Amino acid sequence: SAGAVTPDYGHTIVRNFLVDRFGSRSIDLGAVVASDVQAFVERQARRLRSRALKQVVSALRAFLRYASYRGEVGTSLIGAVPAVAVWTTTPQLPRAISAEHAQLAIESCDQNSAVGRRDRAILLVLARLGLRAGEVIKLLLEDVDWEGGHLRIRGKNPHECLMPLPVDVGRAITAYLKQGRPRTDDRHLFVRTRAPFRGFIRDGDGVGSVVRNALERAGVDAPHKGSHQFRHALAVRMLQEGASIPEIGELLRHRSPLSTAIYAKVDIVALRALALPWPGSAA
Repeated sequence: SAGAVTPDYGHTIVRNFLVDRFGSRSIDLGAVVASDVQAFVERQARRLRSRALKQVVSALRAFLRYASYRGEVGTSLIGAVPAVAVWTTTPQLPRAISAEHAQLAIESCDQNSAVGRRDRAILLVLARLGLRAGEVIKLLLEDVDWEGGHLRIRGKNPHECLMPLPVDVGRAITAYLKQGRPRTDDRHLFVRTRAPFRGFIRDGDGVGSVVRNALERAGVDAPHKGSHQFRHALAVRMLQEGASIPEIGELLRHRSPLSTAIYAKVDIVALRALALPWPGSAA
């Protein structure tokens, strides 16, 4: 669960609290007051997300409860540990990169290098087609239908489908094949740039590394570094441009409408029109 704390991590949290309070001095739990606990949690809150902060307060409560049992602190000190609100949705809201940041990541690729041409093609496939990292890894040379302008996609299940090949994606793939992809018998479209020249490991993080490196080069401090955020960004942009939920689900190849319905929650402009005025407000 969100508040579960492993013993080792709990020890680390408690040790950090004691060092924060006493430094190199002798530890005297009887000298700990409520403001010490609250100040420590407030400082942790500036650098941790709510779920990680929840682990901090859980560990502190457990430690103070044990110290109270031993008679070293009063029971009132346990109640001084602040509560942490963790707002959740079921399912969680999509983690989408902004269109501007996505473009900066794409433009950060050096088109004069083999790595840059490959990475730019991968990022464009993610951004324009909304492919999953695993689907990018599975792409083969014969999946590109140049005459028909299609790309064959192999989904999470044995299901395959054809998707239109956007012009900019096709040009990026062409540039990579002509002046970036090393000579190899491997039939994967995207291969490693170091020997042995073969496709990315199926369960590895090769595509994720491409995304993280591009964001770092572009100076984008995105809250999420994974490749899936490009898929979410495509869906959010389509929704804002007037696409329907079924149309988005078809592009993302969702098997259940419930998987797509979550994107309705991020269309703030449309949702604002449905919001009731706050009681007593000017509206």
